[in-house]
Amino acid sequence: MAPVRHTLFKPLRHLPFWIGLWALAVLGVIVVCLIPPPPLPSLPENGDKAEHLIAYFLLSASAVQLFRRGRALLAIGLALVAVGVCIEFAQGALTDTRSADPFDALANTVGVAVGLATAFTPLRDLLLRLQPRREARKP
Repeated sequence: MAPVRHTLFKPLRHLPFWIGLWALAVLGVIVVCLIPPPPLPSLPENGDKAEHLIAYFLLSASAVQLFRRGRALLAIGLALVAVGVCIEFAQGALTDTRSADPFDALANTVGVAVGLATAFTPLRDLLLRLQPRREARKP
């Protein structure tokens, strides 16, 4: 009996692997944003906004590769925005080494929007196109 694919997801081979990898990426962003920052060279003022935008762009553009367009993808986008906002609150309330910055949340949101916009480009099915084609079975 063949596994049933949920209609929320694209017909990817090894779908549980891809979903797990994406979920680990989301978790990784959360953890990196809440642990004490490593010693890094000084960034230009507000230079971290580009890091926020890129991280959330990658998370949402990756979601475009996994989820079909529609409500599910919109819900994922809204959830990523909520994660970004909640992380900013948590940084201000739960850590001594980080501070809440509404402009970080804005950069996260812009990153999500730009990543979701890839759903309207030929890149939306890049992962599907990179899959090896199944060969026809011989009787």
